[in-house]
Amino acid sequence: MVTRHTAGTLQPRALATMPGDSQVSPVPSSVREALLDPHWRRAMEEEYTALLANQTWDLIPRPPGSNIVTGKWIWTHKRRADGTLERYKARWVLRGFTQRPGVDYDETFSQVVKPATVRTVLSLALTRGWPVHQLDVKNAFLHGILTETV
Repeated sequence: MVTRHTAGTLQPRALATMPGDSQVSPVPSSVREALLDPHWRRAMEEEYTALLANQTWDLIPRPPGSNIVTGKWIWTHKRRADGTLERYKARWVLRGFTQRPGVDYDETFSQVVKPATVRTVLSLALTRGWPVHQLDVKNAFLHGILTETV
């Protein structure tokens, strides 16, 4: 397996300001600022389109007495291994910290891979000479059907 270190391709320490970044749009601090920049506007449109295409939400009337979970935009620069700009990334995230245990939810479960599992698979790949590839998923969603009101 060839790592970044053995290949001589190290990830830069400071990704926020890279040499030659004068033409890269800075990360916006507000939605208004993001909408004025065509790069960030396009990234936000891509995220919104993906949310619609994956049918991740429906607009419904607010149930009486319900706590509405608000959301916000997060903007980041996605970089290649050499530090050059790959793309502008905008994500719509929910502010789940506004939910109240016992009122808005009873239990939580998040399906994630444990770091030990990843290390085991990488160790197997290394010992057996399997090729290892990196994959970046733009929009990953679990396709379970919820019966609860969220």
